[in-house]
Amino acid sequence: MSMKKILLIATFIVAVVPSMAQQVKYSVSGTYAEEGKKVYLIDKLTDKAIDSMAVAKGKFSFKGSAEKDAYLAVKAEALEWTMTFFNDGTPVNVNLNDSTLKGSPLNERLNKIDVEQNVPMKNLRERVSKMSREELEAHAEEIMAEMNKVIDDQMAYANKIFKEESNSLIPLLFAEMYFFDNGVEEYDRLVNENYVFSKHPYLKKARDVVAEMVKPEDSPKMDFIGQQFTDLEMPDPDGKMHKVSELVGEGKYVLVDFWASWCGPCRAEMPNVLEAYNKYHDKGFEVVGISFDQKKEAWVKAIEQINMPWMQLSDLKGWQCAAAPAYKIDAIPDNILIDPQGKIIDRALRGKPLHKRLMKIFGE
Repeated sequence: MSMKKILLIATFIVAVVPSMAQQVKYSVSGTYAEEGKKVYLIDKLTDKAIDSMAVAKGKFSFKGSAEKDAYLAVKAEALEWTMTFFNDGTPVNVNLNDSTLKGSPLNERLNKIDVEQNVPMKNLRERVSKMSREELEAHAEEIMAEMNKVIDDQMAYANKIFKEESNSLIPLLFAEMYFFDNGVEEYDRLVNENYVFSKHPYLKKARDVVAEMVKPEDSPKMDFIGQQFTDLEMPDPDGKMHKVSELVGEGKYVLVDFWASWCGPCRAEMPNVLEAYNKYHDKGFEVVGISFDQKKEAWVKAIEQINMPWMQLSDLKGWQCAAAPAYKIDAIPDNILIDPQGKIIDRALRGKPLHKRLMKIFGE
């Protein structure tokens, strides 16, 4: 064999072996009481099923290979939730009846954390699903308050996991929630910090998902940035007419916050807006709430419950609110940030991105 051929073969081996080394065999077995129901093995990176089978005699199994540490999940018909794990080469056994998992220490800890942090929301959903329509209407405010508390707790837990589990892949379970709370720009910092999970492709996927949901750059809504704001005139809770323009100018930056008393995510965001208001109001930050409510009593009660000190306006027309066509609003919460010259300089600022934007304007 010529030296040239030897070099070519060596080059081929060097090129091929690394990619082959990234493939790890998986062995997934499990039990499920729903005989005949389909169970799917899903690649969380693509959200596509890579295998499936019907439950036979209460059991199912999958064998194959995938990228090392691929983020995978088992999903069954008739179940809303999935059981996730990383393809680290250790066989995985899942019990879909009680949400338990046996496998590597990493995957067992991942499952334990996943189950525990989902318990409050799961219990709330189960309780609400058993309520009649009359009961739902009678307890709407309590349900919303409880949901807001659960969401706040989940956000706080996600931040805790990202700090305490930086030496493992477990933070990926909370990646979308983390970016919702801290902003998608956190992705660059996490990658630069070079944590264990930083180079995993699912981190970027989570970042992209949140970026698309929270602030899609190609959305027509973002076309308003750079334009002069459209004034809105509506009554306050006392019936007195006010305009947004009353607050614009004189060095002030005005956040026009579109919300409603019945909107869980809106109410969950209010403590964040209140914190920003308290911190920057004396420096020239104003807020105007534009509600998409229809019932005045619910609107006024929510203002009192949340303790929002800024101007509140509503024409009480629900989705027919004058703000909807003016700013192409088809979902709430939403907001626009207006500078002292009346120009819209940002939109859809939620969570920490709101504070970061205001910090650039007002400083610490």
